[in-house]
Amino acid sequence: MSSELSTAQQRAVAELFRVAPVADDLGRRFARAGHELHLVGGSVRDALLGRLGADLDFATDAKPDAVLAIAAGWAESVWTTGIDFGTVGMARRGFRLEVTTYRADRYDRVSRNPTVTYGSSLDDDLRRRDFAVNAMAISVPDHRWSDPYGGLTDLLERRLRTPGAAADSFADDPLRMLRTARFVSTLGFVPAPDVLAATREMAVSIARITAERVQAELSKLLLGNQPRAGLALLVETGLADYVLPELPALRMEIDEHHQHKDVYAHSLIVLEQAISLEADGPDLVLRLAAILHDIGKPATRRHEPDGGVSFHHHEVVGAKLARRRLRELRYPREVVDDVAQLVLLHLRFHGFGRGEWTDSAVRRYVTDAGDLLPRLHKLVRSDCTTRNRARAEELRRNYAELERRIAVLREREELDRIRPDLDGNQIMELLAIAPGPDVGAAYKHLLAVRMDRGPLPHVEVVAELRRWAAEQGVGRQRGDAATGDGPAR
Repeated sequence: MSSELSTAQQRAVAELFRVAPVADDLGRRFARAGHELHLVGGSVRDALLGRLGADLDFATDAKPDAVLAIAAGWAESVWTTGIDFGTVGMARRGFRLEVTTYRADRYDRVSRNPTVTYGSSLDDDLRRRDFAVNAMAISVPDHRWSDPYGGLTDLLERRLRTPGAAADSFADDPLRMLRTARFVSTLGFVPAPDVLAATREMAVSIARITAERVQAELSKLLLGNQPRAGLALLVETGLADYVLPELPALRMEIDEHHQHKDVYAHSLIVLEQAISLEADGPDLVLRLAAILHDIGKPATRRHEPDGGVSFHHHEVVGAKLARRRLRELRYPREVVDDVAQLVLLHLRFHGFGRGEWTDSAVRRYVTDAGDLLPRLHKLVRSDCTTRNRARAEELRRNYAELERRIAVLREREELDRIRPDLDGNQIMELLAIAPGPDVGAAYKHLLAVRMDRGPLPHVEVVAELRRWAAEQGVGRQRGDAATGDGPAR
């Protein structure tokens, strides 16, 4: 093991030289000013793993005012958004550096944020960190190694262990429990037994943490390489009951095809299959939709007289539940809207393949999905988890045929820009009406006609508008426009 430790340390230093010579330059400035500077936390961990990027974290004995003075004239830009927590940010030669004064925070274990207290040594700072793998440091510019809690050994064994007692660490900051699941997903590490035990016992304390911080950790978990493992840990420890309760609620809700042990297991499989279809890196919206697509099933479960189980309209209920949960987690509005729409539409395809889909239905599928159509394709394909090979092949063929029909209609009709054949100005002119609700109602009717019948000659569209207007008692007939002469605009 000692040779492995030495090799890992050498790799970390080499990685530091390779991607961040700027760190030594900054370290020399701190040394000339009489202060220490250490690369710490995730930066050291990532250097050991050979994946150090352009974001570097440092710890120092210098107070923020001294850090600002040292950075003056050296940093290309400086930001102080974290200065109340002792952090000064700066940029230099394409790197983003955050320098934080040694911390020895105190927690009252009731409020959501610590009382910021400066520490007097590097050891103070490392002791307060979440896991031993994040409690290592390399001094700059002289590259002295500090690992008081055995983080390097943990890293080599891919283990998550807290510097002190896990229960004390989680009582100080319950978010560390959620971070455990995040590191399971992003790093593939395994929590130590005491970490798991403390998480199970203290899961309820995650309620102390703000929704914004929870959301940030959950998103990082979902965007990791092994989100299924991270989510499973949330469920197994009880954290999901407070963070994403709709997920554990899926357990034992047998799906209507009796093809899976439970909907929870099915949803994890759908997540993995959706990830396999990602072409441009991790997609948070797709992954959220995959894990939430069936959350309406518990509320809609019905036992049928023939002994079967149904979940009618679970996509409608699920879209509402997804919207509510994501709002509570403070996700951006566009993420909430997109995920809810994907959940709502994920069952639409299952009427296809039995001769029921007209061109009108295909147009509505494309229009309702809008920019989400590529994601909807991936979600629907991922939702096929049947072990029946014949059924799986039938679903694959049917969806391939739907995509072919979409391509044909898109080429013929410009599906992505479907609009009524008359615009609002033309409607007002033809019906001799002023702007108001009637114009919107007429526009909506013509859009439905466009969906059902495709592009129409101008004269037919005008005739349809006049027919609708006569039925609704809207506007008056204009003799000079009744023939519908003139091109559509």
